[in-house]
Amino acid sequence: MTISERAAGPPLAGAADTIAHHAAPAAIVVSRPAGRVRELRLDLFRGLALWLIFIDHVSPDVLSWFTIRSYGFSDAAEIFIFISGYTAAFVYGRAMFESGFVIATARILRRVWQIYAAHVLLFAILVAEVSYVAVSLEKPFYAEEMEIVYFLKDPGVAMSQALLLMYRPLNMDVLPLYIVLMLFLPLILQLINWRANLTLASSVVLYMLSWKFDLHLVAYPKGFWSFNPFAWQLLFVFGAWCALGGTRQMSRLLASPVTLWISVSYLVAAFGVTMTWYFPQLDHVMPQWLEQWIYPIDKTDLDVLRFAHFLALAAIAVRFVPGGWPGLNSRWLWPMILCGQRSLEIFCLGVVLGFTGYFVLTELSAGLGLHILVGICGILLMSAAAWLLSWYKHYVDATGSRSKSAGKAGLAGGGP
Repeated sequence: MTISERAAGPPLAGAADTIAHHAAPAAIVVSRPAGRVRELRLDLFRGLALWLIFIDHVSPDVLSWFTIRSYGFSDAAEIFIFISGYTAAFVYGRAMFESGFVIATARILRRVWQIYAAHVLLFAILVAEVSYVAVSLEKPFYAEEMEIVYFLKDPGVAMSQALLLMYRPLNMDVLPLYIVLMLFLPLILQLINWRANLTLASSVVLYMLSWKFDLHLVAYPKGFWSFNPFAWQLLFVFGAWCALGGTRQMSRLLASPVTLWISVSYLVAAFGVTMTWYFPQLDHVMPQWLEQWIYPIDKTDLDVLRFAHFLALAAIAVRFVPGGWPGLNSRWLWPMILCGQRSLEIFCLGVVLGFTGYFVLTELSAGLGLHILVGICGILLMSAAAWLLSWYKHYVDATGSRSKSAGKAGLAGGGP
């Protein structure tokens, strides 16, 4: 059995105060940062996810040995979607309590439009970049590799399908998923406000139904969405549930030594399984019955083993990177935090840089040294862009032209 069959899926990726408390037994406390406190942990891990996604895109056969996907079942995509659900619920859940359903929905739809516009612009830039390489440089391999060949054959139809989110070149699957999930955020927030735990349970049921009845969205020109929204909504809703009080409900569970040891044991077991993918000498270690039970570990439909692997990573991260962790003030981590704060722009930049780096490495038949150099240069460019965007944001703040609503979104990291 090949590695792709075993892990099926596309390559890649402080203090709080109570503002509402309902009397219903299933309702939960909704929290927000006090004053202007920003939850830097969200920015840190989202920035990490962006770096990992870029590395997996630019050099999937070499640099991916430095990312988490080579050592377990999940990868940066799970981190990105969970934090997106968390921050979206944190920001717009607050808006819904303060301004009501209609105003909050309008703000959410405005954000959806911003993400959609970024997706369309990214599509145009990536298609132009790949088309130039494929046509002008006479290297059609890249058009096939990046799935641009359909656009070159019938640009009118391909463009219309792209505007409908049905046609996406390689590595452009995350934003369409996030757009769809954000469209349902008003309903999710209302349901969490009504019955939080029941909402999470309903999300689990939909996840199970997506597997049982093969619920999916069709992609152009054939096949299905690489990230099935019916399955991946579980991570998004779980993030929203955690943001609006779920973390408090799980505080004892997360602090338990038993949870820590279970998480560590699962990560070690997942590491052992993934090593058998790369070292044929270890094939005999895996019992046949176990192989038949766990494979394929499907990414498209968010295999339960991937979800469990993410939960294990999250449990350990929360334990060892608590709120107010001094390392968050480290200048060495600040580039990653800045990238997390400007996630939409940096994600788009990472996709474009990913193909550029992949083209350079492929054409030069590069060794490990150049792979590492290209990876580092890409991360430096992403960090520099994040710093520039952050500087511009503060400059605009100083001139008083930024809206108050954008300031509120910034407290939790904003963006996807």
